[in-house]
Amino acid sequence: MSLPDKAFPVSWDQFHRDARALAWRLAGLGTEFKGMVCITRGGLVPAAIISRELNIRLIETVCIATRHDYVNQGETLVLKTISKELLEAGGEGLLVVDDLTDTGKTALEVRAMLPKAHFAAVYAKPKGVPTIDTFVTEVSQDTWIYFPWDMGFTYQEPIAKDNR
Repeated sequence: MSLPDKAFPVSWDQFHRDARALAWRLAGLGTEFKGMVCITRGGLVPAAIISRELNIRLIETVCIATRHDYVNQGETLVLKTISKELLEAGGEGLLVVDDLTDTGKTALEVRAMLPKAHFAAVYAKPKGVPTIDTFVTEVSQDTWIYFPWDMGFTYQEPIAKDNR
């Protein structure tokens, strides 16, 4: 698989730093979240880091598939919903975490379930920004983020491809 023109490879170290930066931003809100919902699969890793940093013990998952072929985004498919107990209050006091908001389709799907929750993502693209409340890093819509759990050790093409 070749890299797209705008690739943003993220190492484990960088992702950990960025997820902790998100935790710092969330801590700065002064809100004590009663629980967390992570959007799987991408939200699992930042949820582990953020739940530790904010001392959140109640962690739920909502399982939604959008990238069925790992390249193109398709229709959202809810594989597992959120427990009835957490849905009852509309998400009030809950933190929803994901690794990335791309087009915002997934966040909107979950926001329909938990309209009162606070939504956070480590990375955001312009189309997804309006669907979340807090994020750390914005990248252009045409940038492909390579997360460490999707990567092995491979050669990276330089950004400037001419022979200087």
